[in-house]
Order: sequence, then structure tokens, then C-alpha cells
Amino acid sequence: MVSAWLRAIRVRFLLASIISVSIGLAIALWKHDALDPLHALLTYIGVLSLHASVDLLNDYWDYRSGIDKVTRRTPFSGGTGVLPEHMLSPSSVYRAGIAFLIIGAVIGLYFVAVRGIAIAIILAFAVAAVYLYSTSIVRIGLGEFFVALKGTMIVVGTYYVQVGALSIEPVYAGTISGMLSSLVLFINSFPDYEADRSGGRRTLVILLGPARASRLFIAFPSAVYIMIIAGVVLQILPLYTLATLLALPLALRAYRILKARYDDAEGLIPCMSSTVAFSRIVGIAIVVGVLVEYLLF
Repeated sequence: MVSAWLRAIRVRFLLASIISVSIGLAIALWKHDALDPLHALLTYIGVLSLHASVDLLNDYWDYRSGIDKVTRRTPFSGGTGVLPEHMLSPSSVYRAGIAFLIIGAVIGLYFVAVRGIAIAIILAFAVAAVYLYSTSIVRIGLGEFFVALKGTMIVVGTYYVQVGALSIEPVYAGTISGMLSSLVLFINSFPDYEADRSGGRRTLVILLGPARASRLFIAFPSAVYIMIIAGVVLQILPLYTLATLLALPLALRAYRILKARYDDAEGLIPCMSSTVAFSRIVGIAIVVGVLVEYLLF
């Protein structure tokens, strides 16, 4: 039972939210020498709860809509399979999703009391978007945009909770973090093309078609690196964040595989693996680069 719930929550994908929170905390340390441990812990719990909620509710609605019954499941796409395989009941997954949503909302309300209206705006967006993601957002073609915005707001919200103010650095780094998360969603939607289309979803892959969408892939890492290099030049990001360039071969490998195998679910597994690794390594390198700058200067 425990393993089924860990699978349903998609534990390994929670790392994206952990990285986004860590970026916000690192920038707060770097720019203001500010770190409230209790608030940092609550931020991690709240953000991870909201992340778990959206994944659980996504599984529930995919099962209800029939998408889970026709999708080809891979280690990175096609849902968790806990409902089609009858490992958990739909009602229990739905209730767990709502419970995690409430946990995230309660923590958010605490931060609204502590930090005010800015957190209230972020919280309202988060709660509404989590609940509406599978039923509305991905059906009007905004899934990738939502994920990018979510990543940005996690970094900005984390920074604001620590500092009580806004600045360009968390917004800039948050945009990069959001694009990395959006890239993972984008690549993982290729194997789900037929199932998503039959279920009424409108991902970028469906809107563009797999062949044209495959050529769009390189725009994501290109935009990420342009922002990182420009950020260093403009002194928005520390010089040490250029270590993110070490992950470039992973993005290029993923692009080569995608161009050749965009319509082959099994053949795309190495591509999805490289893309996830690229996203995580770049995000972690940003955290480390900012912390090195803080420690040295």
C-alpha cells in the first residue's frame, strides 16, 4: 500500500519543486543573508503538498476521462497506473489529492497572515490552478504555460516569504526554473499524443503535431542558456551559474533522439531520461552557483 501511494504521488518528480524552493532560498541568502528555517521548512511542505495534489488529481481525472485506459505507459509518461491497475481506489486518490491541496492552502494562509497580499495572490493562483489543471487548463492548451508559471511563482513566493519584498533576481531565476519544468512536461507528452488527443487535451504536441513539435524542443534549452548567460552579463545571476553549461550535452542528446523517434514511445525513453536529467542538473547548478557566490563573497 505504501509503495502504491509513493507511486501515485510520483515521488521522484517532486524534485522539481524542491529545486525551485531551493533556488528561492539560495537567492534570499545571497542577496539579503536571510533564512528563516521554520518558514523554509513550511515552504517545502506547502509546495510539495500542492505538487502532490496536482499529480493525484491528474491521475484521478485521467482515469475518469478514460485517458489512462488507452495510454502507453513509460517510466516518464502515461500516468502512474495505480488506478487502471486497481492498486488504489479512485475515491481514495481524489480524497488524498484534496487533502494535500488543503495542507498546501493552510500553510499558504499562514504566510498570507505573515507576509500579506502578495502571498495571497500567489496562493489563490496555486489553489485554483492545482484543482483546475486536469479538467480545464490542459484542455485549453495552457498546460506548458501553467507549469512554467508555477515554477516561477514557487521561486518568487519562496523568496518573498523570506525577505518580504520582490526583486528581479528571483523573478529571473524563477522564469528559468519554470521553463525547465515546462520542458519536462513538453517532452513527456510525446508518448501520450494519441491518448491525450482522444481525451480532449490540447498539449503543444497536439496543437503542433509531433513532427513540428519535435523541432520546437531545442527552443527550451536555448532560451534557458540565453537567459543564464545574459543574467550573468547583467549581474542578475552569479558567474558560477555558468556551470549549468555542463548539462548541454544532455539536451543535445535528447534533441537528436526526439527528431528521429518522436513517434516511438519506447524509443523516446532515453530522450525523456536525458531531458529530466538536464532539467534537474541545470536547476541544481543554479542553486549551487548562487550558494557558492554567497559563501565566497
